[in-house]
Amino acid sequence: MYDMAVFRVVIFACWLAFLGVWVIAAFKAKPSANPRRDRWLVGGIRLVIVVAVLLALRLHDVRHFLSRPDFAVHDPVAGLIGAALVLPGIGLAIWARLVIGRNWGHPMTHRENPELVTTGPYSVIRHPIYTGVLTAMLGTAIAIHHILFLILLVLAGFFIFSARQEEKRMTLIFPTLYPAYTDRTKMLLPFIF
Repeated sequence: MYDMAVFRVVIFACWLAFLGVWVIAAFKAKPSANPRRDRWLVGGIRLVIVVAVLLALRLHDVRHFLSRPDFAVHDPVAGLIGAALVLPGIGLAIWARLVIGRNWGHPMTHRENPELVTTGPYSVIRHPIYTGVLTAMLGTAIAIHHILFLILLVLAGFFIFSARQEEKRMTLIFPTLYPAYTDRTKMLLPFIF
């Protein structure tokens, strides 16, 4: 019989690695081009993170959290499929974050002296971080809890909105380069969308 806790641990470890890379890499990002406007946007994002952390701190410990029935993997096939999506999803998001380097910013924020990054995963899709996070969320939802599908839908809508806003901005900054880049790449799914 499968020990399905392995799937929970793999999924949880992937998300921890993702958060660790994001926190460390955020300190190396370029300064904001519009600090006053971005302060409110980033402040809202940080508020959500603080609330999530405070809720997490109410948990007795990680083992108790991971052993809760509502976060248990009940089906080995779902656990395997979920982990098989989470691993490459987080891997893609981290790879894209490392490739974009100092040009990264919170969604819809603007950096000083932006550069158009078209290498690595950006050579195939324009928003590989969003693709990776959505893939990992889908895997987590399949493996652990169906209610996460609702969060996934909201997150997908937010990412598509953010991607469209970012693309408008990039077209203004790179009026010839960016349209050529969009002609040879897809927004979120290679060869599809």
